[in-house]
Amino acid sequence: MLRIRLRRVGKKGKPSYRIVVAEASAPRDGAYVEWIGNYDPMVDPPAYTIKMERAQEWMGKGAQPSDAVQRILDWTVAAKNAIVENEEESDVEEADAMAASAESAGEHVAGEAAEA
Repeated sequence: MLRIRLRRVGKKGKPSYRIVVAEASAPRDGAYVEWIGNYDPMVDPPAYTIKMERAQEWMGKGAQPSDAVQRILDWTVAAKNAIVENEEESDVEEADAMAASAESAGEHVAGEAAEA
C-alpha cells in the first residue's frame, strides 16, 4: 500500500520535510516513489509547497495521506478557497466601482447638456 507522507531532511534541530509517495512498509527516511512537495515547520507560518494534481492522481490510485500530510492538503484547499473568494469579492467591488463611475459620468454629461 502506498502512503503520502513526510520524509525528514535538514540538519539536527532544523527539520524540514519532503512530501513523498512511498511504500507504507518503507522506513520514514527510506526509498520513495515520487517527491511531490516540501514542508518547512521552522518558519512562522509554516511554509509548504505541494503538487496538488500529482497528490490527487496518487490518491486516485489508492495512496493514503498520513495525518500530517492530510492537514497540509487541507491548508492548501483552504488557501485556494480564500483566494477564490477574495477574487470574487474584488470582481464585485470593481464592477460596482465601474457602475458608479459610469453613473456619475452619465449624470455629469446630462447636467452639462441641460446647461447648454
